[in-house]
Amino acid sequence: MDVSEKIIVLDYGGQYTHLIARRCRDLGVYAEILPQDTRLDDSVLAGVKGVILSGGPRTVTENDIEGVFSENLSTMRTQKIPVLGICFGHQLLAVAHGGELAPGGNPEYGSTKLRIVNRSSILKGLDPEQMVWMSHSDEVRSLPETMKVLALSKDDRIAAFESNDHLVFGVQFHPEVTHTPNGTSVLDAFLRDICKYEKQWSPEDRVNDIVNEIKSAVGDGLVLMGTSGGVDSTVAAFLIKQAIGDRLHCVFVDNGLLREGEREEVEAAFNEMGFKQFHVVDASDEFLDSLDGVADPEEKRKIIAETFIKVFERKARELESAFGHFEFLGQGTIYPDRVESAATGKATAVIKSHHNVRLPSWMKMKLVEPLRDLYKDEVRKVGLSIGVPEQMIKRQPFPGPSLAIRIGGPVTRAQLAILRHADRILQEELGRTPLYERVWQSFCVLLPVRSVGVMGDERTYEQACVIRIVESTDAMTASVSTPSWDVLLTAANRIANEVHGINRVVYDLTSKPPGTIEWY
Repeated sequence: MDVSEKIIVLDYGGQYTHLIARRCRDLGVYAEILPQDTRLDDSVLAGVKGVILSGGPRTVTENDIEGVFSENLSTMRTQKIPVLGICFGHQLLAVAHGGELAPGGNPEYGSTKLRIVNRSSILKGLDPEQMVWMSHSDEVRSLPETMKVLALSKDDRIAAFESNDHLVFGVQFHPEVTHTPNGTSVLDAFLRDICKYEKQWSPEDRVNDIVNEIKSAVGDGLVLMGTSGGVDSTVAAFLIKQAIGDRLHCVFVDNGLLREGEREEVEAAFNEMGFKQFHVVDASDEFLDSLDGVADPEEKRKIIAETFIKVFERKARELESAFGHFEFLGQGTIYPDRVESAATGKATAVIKSHHNVRLPSWMKMKLVEPLRDLYKDEVRKVGLSIGVPEQMIKRQPFPGPSLAIRIGGPVTRAQLAILRHADRILQEELGRTPLYERVWQSFCVLLPVRSVGVMGDERTYEQACVIRIVESTDAMTASVSTPSWDVLLTAANRIANEVHGINRVVYDLTSKPPGTIEWY
């Protein structure tokens, strides 16, 4: 993305790296995540006024300090570009400047009391004593004379420092997480007071540039795009249509694993938005037959991805024979998809395989990814600003493998019918409350276990259903939603009484982390 001002976040594999970038963007400064071994040359540093080093899961070694990092540190010092290290980044900067690190001696995890001992503009938004979020075992034991301690945690451990020239800063705690009250003030002070960023960036500012970039890239060509009806693919398709009109062909594949009424809802919405080339493919039987007897969730993902490729390829050949060659493939890829697929953080764990799939070799198409530099909530803002119907923008995220990964065990038509019925009841009850607007995702999960129940004086032995409701802004972290007991009890009672095959309903109280939003 061509922006005049941006901050770089170097990713050392920390679980909160995306949150750092998100918080910077929320504060009006465009943030770009780059791999830890990126060489900060003039082309990379164009428009950059500051650099942030993320956290990471390992101990600082000589290899981390030598080579590219040493060169980068020298470049930043020469160009007087401030750098802020968070957690691992804090330790890395301290050691690189001659400080001493004590590995793994006395870990701090979770909420920890911070005590400010020297006032600095970077900590001006924090109380003299307050709780912060820590997640480390190594600690900075001592600093060189060129640095001064700003804050201490328990046992007088160094929790924050700055260099005497006010160009190097380190914080052992995580200011980017909501568990650190006023933590955003640390990032804001670094961005505005230290780095002197002045402009207020917003995703809506990018719309005209995105449309012009699509026009320039595609020219007179044709674009083929798989659309799910989700926020990302819908907004991406709308932007491409704005740029090239009816030369965009959208393909919606009904895999037989969708929520109740979803196909009809998506088809009606795209017609309302004026898409002339919207092609629906009913491949329900093909997907369900391919999933017959498969219980492992990763295997389900693999099968669904492979089947989608076959179906999409078949439809693409059909459309090419009717309309001509498609040189371009449109995708609703957003920033976290792209960064994670590129393995920015080499130490970052892969939790689940990604839903984006590799197309057949014959389909050598150039990608058109209008949203490749935006986060999910930024996509929503862009969508509303360009006129995408609000009901499409407010749709809850839905996994690529669809209901298959909300069923524990093999996927059957009977299990799908049970899950759809239960989910419809949950959405009806939640939709009657103001809470629905705040919810990131709400859904039901079928567990591969049965329990004893009593209905009408008769013993039952049926399945258990989990209700999962979480709140989030971008799915990188999520908190458990807390509907009123009346709402939960009404939904649970209706599911148990109205859905044949379920006799027990439970509520999932797990946040992310430690859990994921989806179950399987």
